[in-house]
Amino acid sequence: MNNILFLFLILLLSCSSQENTSVNSLDVVMTEAGLISGAEKEGVHAFKGVPFAAPPVGALRWKAPHRLTSWTDTLSCNEFRASPMQNEPKAFRMWTEEFQPPVEPISEDCLYLNVWTPAKSTEDKLPVMIWIPGGAFINGSGSCPIYDGEAIAREGIVYVSINYRLNIFGFMAHPELTKESPHKSSGNYGIMDQIAAIEWVKKNIKAFGGDPDHITIAGQSAGSAAVQAVVSSPLSKGLFQGAIAQSGTITGRPVRSLKDAEQIGTTLSEKLPEPKIDAMRQLSADSLLTLGNTMPFGTFSPIIDGYVITEDVNTVFKKKMHHDVPLMAGWVTGDAMREPKPMDEFKTSADAYGRNKEKFFTLFPATSEEVSKASQHKLALVQGLAYPYTRWAAVNSNNSFIYQFTHVPVDKPDFPNYGAFHSAEIPYALHTLSHWDRPWRDEDYAVEKYMTAYWVNFVKTGNPNGNGLPEWKPYNKADGNMMELGKSPALRPGLFKAEIEFFETQSNGQ
Repeated sequence: MNNILFLFLILLLSCSSQENTSVNSLDVVMTEAGLISGAEKEGVHAFKGVPFAAPPVGALRWKAPHRLTSWTDTLSCNEFRASPMQNEPKAFRMWTEEFQPPVEPISEDCLYLNVWTPAKSTEDKLPVMIWIPGGAFINGSGSCPIYDGEAIAREGIVYVSINYRLNIFGFMAHPELTKESPHKSSGNYGIMDQIAAIEWVKKNIKAFGGDPDHITIAGQSAGSAAVQAVVSSPLSKGLFQGAIAQSGTITGRPVRSLKDAEQIGTTLSEKLPEPKIDAMRQLSADSLLTLGNTMPFGTFSPIIDGYVITEDVNTVFKKKMHHDVPLMAGWVTGDAMREPKPMDEFKTSADAYGRNKEKFFTLFPATSEEVSKASQHKLALVQGLAYPYTRWAAVNSNNSFIYQFTHVPVDKPDFPNYGAFHSAEIPYALHTLSHWDRPWRDEDYAVEKYMTAYWVNFVKTGNPNGNGLPEWKPYNKADGNMMELGKSPALRPGLFKAEIEFFETQSNGQ
């Protein structure tokens, strides 16, 4: 009897040991579609090229993302999969190769995401950050070097970068597409991809040691405008608990109606011998991309389709119909990239402000070409970013934290100095300076340290503040608190307050 009891105890301990090994191991993870394997480096497991929806090719081109087909073998996820269809990625101006997707592979079969997790077991329930790439909705990828998640994951969060359909593949509307849609809409396929990726994370991230009820979505430039679109969409209700928006809004510019977007699609289809959607679906991806390239820059972007984006997003926020979650949002001083007008032309353009024209010139003076140039730079920042972000913050019941990034990265030898340029803040916030080839100073590493801490704290708690960091007070209209992220962080109450109030007055028709 004792021998039998002894053997039973040995068997029980063995099963317990195997169970613990299985629970604690993240070498192989079970997703809803099947097992996947990744790679581990110094305590961080990386899973690259994880499919989150069926390939949007053939009959699924210009369809809402479809559910994955399950697989039986363990899927190896050790390398990035294809970036979305786009023109060949090339470094230009300040955006060196670190800011570009890999040159290959690039494919219409692009609905993949990447997960970095520091979890020790599936029971850890770590907060999650989902990164939506930028690129003007025509290029970009979750596999850009500056989006790498290894270092920021070491700070105690699960980090996910995603792909979504771009340009003509992700944002073309057409009357035939609207007619065949069960929702009588078309054109926002890229946004639906983003929501599908967030849904996938919600359903599967527990297997990576993440908390499905503690997700923050984040993005920069077009990725930030996408964050705002997702926050305003009824399709994303309950999928996330925080939002980070960097240097891009959908409420700071005009957004096309479905009818106008359909006309663009019709114009494109009429360039073909057979102007029908079936014929367009027969085109190769390269041919379709070439067709899309015949349209002006800015043609492909989110639209008001009545389903994904139900109405003007400014109206959605004004009615407080958006998903009210903690917000961190801001811009960099180099975001105002438009070429300034000559002073006389700038003065004439101010006629649009009618009886408030005199007040406009007190805030944006034009007493000389140099002064006019500075005013136009400030106008672009306030009108395109500061005002839309603070208007968002004003309708939020949750705290909103607003910033302006002013730090100038160290010069690169034999390379122009572009200042605090559009996208320059990303490697500081995502802890990826090591992926950007510059002779970094201690000053740069100090900025990276405090910015990553603010971002990670926000993902963890909905508040960027933490031990050893200067206090970042939430924004409200009364004091206008904003944080300047320079060599060191400094609170700037009232930054652009008068300018923001001016546009608020204009908005209210006063």
